[in-house]
Amino acid sequence: MDSAAIDRFEASRGRLASLAYRLLGSAADAEDAVQDAFLRWQAVDRERIEVPEAWLTKVVTNLCLDRLRSAQARHERAVGDWLPEPLLEGDPMLGPADTFEQRESVSLAVLILMERLSPVERAAYVLREAFSYPHAEIAGILDITESASQQHVHRARRRIAAERRGGGEVDPASARRIVEEFLVAATSGRTDRLVAMLTADATMVSDGAGLARRLLRYKTRERIASYVRAGFKPTPAKRRLAGGSPALHIALVNGSPAVLAVVDDRVVGAVAFEVGDGKVASLRGIAAADRLERLNEAWRQHEPDAPVISAW
Repeated sequence: MDSAAIDRFEASRGRLASLAYRLLGSAADAEDAVQDAFLRWQAVDRERIEVPEAWLTKVVTNLCLDRLRSAQARHERAVGDWLPEPLLEGDPMLGPADTFEQRESVSLAVLILMERLSPVERAAYVLREAFSYPHAEIAGILDITESASQQHVHRARRRIAAERRGGGEVDPASARRIVEEFLVAATSGRTDRLVAMLTADATMVSDGAGLARRLLRYKTRERIASYVRAGFKPTPAKRRLAGGSPALHIALVNGSPAVLAVVDDRVVGAVAFEVGDGKVASLRGIAAADRLERLNEAWRQHEPDAPVISAW
C-alpha cells in the first residue's frame, strides 16, 4: 500500500477511534476495530471508493455493530456486569468535544445508558449526537431508511433523557468543589454529611475494588454513604492490595470529576462522580486493572494537580 493511502487512513484514525469508543465503551476494543478497518482498507480496491472518509466510517461502525451483537459481547456486557473503560481528560479518543451533546455522548453515565439501546439505536444516536451526521448519511452507513434513522435517534434520546441522573452541563470548578467536600467527608467519618451531599435518588456502582464477580449496586443515600465511608477508610489490607499508601487526586474522567488513587505514578482505582443540583447524583468505582490501562498510560504523561490527600 502506498504512503498516500496510509496517510489518508491515518488522517481519519482519531475520528474513527472516537466513534468506536462511543459505540463500544472500551478503548482496547475501539483500537481493535480501527485496526481491523485498516486491514480492510489495505485489501480494498481504493480507486472504486468515492469518499474514503464515508467508507471508513461505515466499515468501523459495522465492525462495532458486529461486536455488540456477538454472543460473547452480550455475555460480557450483561446488565449489571459491565462498566465502560474510563479515559483521562485530554485523551484524543474523547473527541470531538466542542458541544454539550458531544461531551455528554462520551460521559460514563451516557455510555452506560446506551447499553440499554439496540446496537442500531446506539449507532444512530452516536453518529447524530457526537458527529452531527445528517439522517441521510446515517441511513447510508447503517443500511436503513432516513425515516428509520430519525426514529432510532428519537427513541434513543427519549430513553436516555428519561433515565439520565444529574443531566445538564455543570461548571467544572463547582463540580470539583463538591467532590472535594465529599472526599473530605468520606475520609473524616462524617456519614451524616455524606448523606446530606447525595441527591434523593443517588446511585452507586462499583466493581468492588476490582475483586467482585458482579458489580455492586447501592440505591439509597444511607447505603451509599456507608459504603463510601467504609471504602475510604484506610486499612493495612487495603494498602497491601493497592501496593502502597495511595495519594488521592481529583481529575476529569470522561468529562466528569473523579477521585483517582495513585501509587508510584500508577492509578490503582477511580471513583467517577456525576453532579447535579449542587449534590452528588451518582458514583462509579472502577479498580479492575484491565479497565485502567489506558488511563494509566495517559496519567504517566500527565502533569497532575497536587493531591487532595498526599498519603491515604
